[in-house]
Amino acid sequence: MTAPDVHEGVQDRAATAEAPERRLHPVTPLRRAWAPVAIVLGWAVHDLNEAQRRLAQLTSTTLLIGIAVLIPAAALYGFLTWWFTHFSVTDTELRIRTGLLFRRTAHIRLDRIQAVDVTQPLLARFVGVAKLKLDVVGTDKKDELAYLGEREARELRAELLARAAGFAPETVRDVGEAPAEQILHVPPRMLAVALLLTGGPWAMLLAAFVVPALLWFATHNLWTVLAVAIPLVGGAGTNSVGRFIKEYDWTVGESPDGLRIDHGLLDRDHETVPPGRVQTVRIVEPLLWRRRGWVRVELAVAGSSNSVLVPVAPREVAQGVVERVLPGVTVPGAEAFTRPPKRSAWCMPVWWRGNGLATTDAVFATRHGLVRRRLALVPHAKVQSVRLTQGPWERFRGVADVHVDTGADKTVTARLRDAGEAAELLRAQADRSRTGRKVARPDRWMAS
Repeated sequence: MTAPDVHEGVQDRAATAEAPERRLHPVTPLRRAWAPVAIVLGWAVHDLNEAQRRLAQLTSTTLLIGIAVLIPAAALYGFLTWWFTHFSVTDTELRIRTGLLFRRTAHIRLDRIQAVDVTQPLLARFVGVAKLKLDVVGTDKKDELAYLGEREARELRAELLARAAGFAPETVRDVGEAPAEQILHVPPRMLAVALLLTGGPWAMLLAAFVVPALLWFATHNLWTVLAVAIPLVGGAGTNSVGRFIKEYDWTVGESPDGLRIDHGLLDRDHETVPPGRVQTVRIVEPLLWRRRGWVRVELAVAGSSNSVLVPVAPREVAQGVVERVLPGVTVPGAEAFTRPPKRSAWCMPVWWRGNGLATTDAVFATRHGLVRRRLALVPHAKVQSVRLTQGPWERFRGVADVHVDTGADKTVTARLRDAGEAAELLRAQADRSRTGRKVARPDRWMAS
């Protein structure tokens, strides 16, 4: 072993000694004790006939013995998984040790953390505990600590963000959670009206009546009708009542560690939109919202599951929030967008009019749609690649599409541009992206 390796090993042991391991909240075993019970129920649901046959063969004594064994076994499992789960925070990483038989240690680098969210399901709110979820670069699945005391979860979140921002370890405890200034609150009445004016749930509800009726006349099979009707009704409910419950009391606040989003009627979520990580902002304007001047704002954040910034708000208010999450960016007005040439109508009849393109010193912006308008904004610094494509008919009409790819695996496309303009746009956008990355703000928490 070389001298540097020995030095690093000593440093690692010292960091571990300075970072005492902690356990989760004592109510956690109650949550994990359900795992053995869930396995039995899953087997029963998977094969109902076999489960009924086995259950009919059991005597009352055998059933009572089984329950007497299953409940203590589940309780023991929950306790042991809690007992063997520890976490600690060092200067550079969060370590989570889990495993009863097979030990697993997750090393989560603080500089790779995209967001730290605090979630409280309904029952957890009554008990006073919370779940800490972490979005980490390069992972699709969120790491989580469930459950912590509500206060401990908020303090740990503040500690992780402060350490990730580069504060000295001895001052992290003094930093605390950064204060937030509320910049948006969506009233429940506005949210309810907006959902009623959304066409998707009504279309699914209409289909839930029409399609099963047609199937009944065609098959006269009740099970076939129910198999189709129930998912359609459920989908309509999820897109209306479910969204209302999830987006209830939506509040956006601005703090040094990013925009904080609090929402939820039953399960309460406290999310963070990290600074510098937003790759694309999309402003959506459904047809029935236009008269009221309402829009919805969606996000694409690298490595994060955050996708909604504003569920509904007046256009001016929503644009103000967008300019907070993308500092230095002004949302282009309708007059700034140029339509494709008229000859592109041969490639996309009627709908070609809904396309538009605008480029500013800060963003690449496109517009799509006549019924449901969508405006996409990509900061130049977030552009990973630029592509030009032409189908046979587009080549014949002298138009082309320009695609801009971002770090969140999202693509924004300027449709049906003049071929010469598209070639020039391809070159110019590559130059703007290089320049944008040089002057971009750092992607660190609380960085100024």
